[in-house]
Amino acid sequence: MSRIAKTPVAVPKGIAVEISGQEVKVKGAKGTLSWHIHPKVRVAQDQGELKVKPIDESKEAWALAGTTRALINNMVIGCGTGFERKLTLVGVGYRAQAKGKVLNLSLGFSHPIDYPAPEGIQIATPSPTEIVVSGADKQQVGQVASEIRGFRPPEPYKGKGVRYADEQVRRKEAKKK
Repeated sequence: MSRIAKTPVAVPKGIAVEISGQEVKVKGAKGTLSWHIHPKVRVAQDQGELKVKPIDESKEAWALAGTTRALINNMVIGCGTGFERKLTLVGVGYRAQAKGKVLNLSLGFSHPIDYPAPEGIQIATPSPTEIVVSGADKQQVGQVASEIRGFRPPEPYKGKGVRYADEQVRRKEAKKK
């Protein structure tokens, strides 16, 4: 039985939640998110809290209720404060520059890489070797950060590449004679 599903989601001031049938819409300062709930789960709103309950007592329904509660909580946090993911570029000549909605990357290839930011995602470069991906949708922020990292993942011998700011790369020892 899910213990996550039993905890109500607190809705802070400035966040509006609409529940119509199996559709949940959350509006806040950072944007608007909506999500379609599984038929085995029911969401109710009372006194500034959202409560998620399964329709029946099956294991699957409780698992879906826990997942639904976590996703709704992420929607509330995302619309209120937003999410961000930081990436760092390690390597000689590796640079990033944000030009409007396009991220220009120079990662040691013969050509520069232009990555257009999807709708609802902001990309900033505080320095030429730092990238900050931010937005309201946690899944989308993580996906965009993963795609940027995928252009040149960190390699294990010198540690060069694009990595998350909190990532530790396991280094390998070079070949010996």
